[in-house]
Amino acid sequence: MPALSVLIPVYNEKPTLGKLLERVRAVPVDLEIILIDDGSTDGSREEVEAAATVPGIRAFFHEKNRGKGAAVRTGLSACSGDIVIIQDADLEYFPEEYPDLIAPIRKGLADVVYGSRFKGQANRALYFHHYLANRSLTIFSDFFTNLHLTDMLTCYKVFRRDLIQSIPLREDRFGFDPEVTAKIARRRCRVFEVPISYYGRTHAEGKKVHGWHAFNAAYCIIRYSIAD
Repeated sequence: MPALSVLIPVYNEKPTLGKLLERVRAVPVDLEIILIDDGSTDGSREEVEAAATVPGIRAFFHEKNRGKGAAVRTGLSACSGDIVIIQDADLEYFPEEYPDLIAPIRKGLADVVYGSRFKGQANRALYFHHYLANRSLTIFSDFFTNLHLTDMLTCYKVFRRDLIQSIPLREDRFGFDPEVTAKIARRRCRVFEVPISYYGRTHAEGKKVHGWHAFNAAYCIIRYSIAD
């Protein structure tokens, strides 16, 4: 049984997927990689099919785009590691930091770890409005969950596998982040934050999050904080 399952939702990430997989496979941790192609149309599906011929990599396919949350659920149904981490298929985050992210769980100190882009590591300076939206939504989430997080919307979320597989998840798209945060808070899980590095993309470089996602996130914060 691998120590770590790496779930990688893929949607039109052909330019970065190969390099990302090289970096993940180079991490000095016993791991399995689970790729979920979410209806890509840019050739990513063929890249995923080719990657799945490598030992330690498995692939699943959605025939049409269903969203990140749906892709994560597909991956969770198949993973077998003691610990699960979610990894975007771009190069915004640094797989080299996996050992730091999983350390609190391995030491028995945490059930969940969030990698925070706002706790002092090196980051690419990019859109102020994105920063403001992230911080505002995190504070809004903290108000309802009573967790003291600095980065609720981070990609790097790490879970004990038995815990995350026991939580029913519903959101298909980016509502996954506030939903899972509310549900781990309701279960009074031990949550750690670990500083991470971040190299954000511009929209021209393929960034998929837009301003209207903030309204859906706010709705999900309220919805899942009130009812599971």
